[in-house]
Amino acid sequence: MSIEPATHLSGPMRFDPRTAAILDRLQEHLPLVPRPFRSVAEELGLSERDILDCLAEQRRAGVVRQVSAIFDTRALGYQSSLVAARYPADRLDAAAAVINRHPGVSHNYRRDHEFNLWYTIAVPPARPLEADVEELHRASGAISSRLLPTIRTYKIGVRFALGKAHGTSAGASPRGHGHGRKDAGPVPLTQTDIQAIRALQDDLEAVERPFDAPARQRGFSSAEDLLVAGEALRASGAMRRLSAVLHHRQAGFNANGMVVWRATPEECDVAGPVMAANPGVSHCYQRPAYPDWPYTLFTMIHGQSRDEVQETIEQLREASDLSDYRTIYSTHEYKKVRVRYFDERLGDPSPESHASAAPEGEVR
Repeated sequence: MSIEPATHLSGPMRFDPRTAAILDRLQEHLPLVPRPFRSVAEELGLSERDILDCLAEQRRAGVVRQVSAIFDTRALGYQSSLVAARYPADRLDAAAAVINRHPGVSHNYRRDHEFNLWYTIAVPPARPLEADVEELHRASGAISSRLLPTIRTYKIGVRFALGKAHGTSAGASPRGHGHGRKDAGPVPLTQTDIQAIRALQDDLEAVERPFDAPARQRGFSSAEDLLVAGEALRASGAMRRLSAVLHHRQAGFNANGMVVWRATPEECDVAGPVMAANPGVSHCYQRPAYPDWPYTLFTMIHGQSRDEVQETIEQLREASDLSDYRTIYSTHEYKKVRVRYFDERLGDPSPESHASAAPEGEVR
């Protein structure tokens, strides 16, 4: 299934050096301490007020999308998948609205391909993902839908370089590299862990002590207790990091190309790490193929222009020796939010109900 939202800018946004340095640093990680913005300020030789004011300003400008924890979906016991769907052009907007109503759908884009709507969906432990996608397929009037779950992760985690490298790369820090790993299974979670996940997945306020309010709301006696739980989640691998996420177009990266490559599993394992090392690649995965979808290696490339994306594609082609590929651009963004884990709208699973099934198959 395929959907893709887009808000276009006339040209790349330029940032003064201090703003660029702050945004670059906030995209890396925030320390799990009661006053994280003060810690960042000390690293950069700025005041805490400098960081808070910059964050508030860039939120108003639409550059900063959210500041919150980023979790490993599978480690939390969730099932997730990219879905590619085909619709008549005159039904696409209405279909996207149906898809968007599902609380487990986080990304939903129109793309310039026969499969013209692409979305990502995650569902809680013990809830059958394929059944939810089948219902969305039916309710939205899809001609065909294809589940494209991750088989191997070679790289995940976008970070836009806005400082000296602004305009040249959008990639992941070393934490983002998957190194060809198969997704791990779920980690054991307690009810305290789940409450911490619910607290830390919310957008942090630009205030001196941003963890105080979510700690109170989720029943922790103090922010410090919430942060102890957060550190445990990070140590277990359930939480990747806590950081800022930017709106890539407002940050000046207007071209968003999904480049898919035809490759055998063996070729994926050779080419995947090579492609993941390119700073223009933000995500790189192996996914299943179908008779009407032969592409198995997926790379996401962000650039300030399609020419810049094409330059990165040529680099990948030469470095990998793969030549059969398609570039699919997003032409409209219908939805882009963070996955909300343990959301009551999708049920409230107990910690014991974790499962790790990963469906692969045609819906229709």
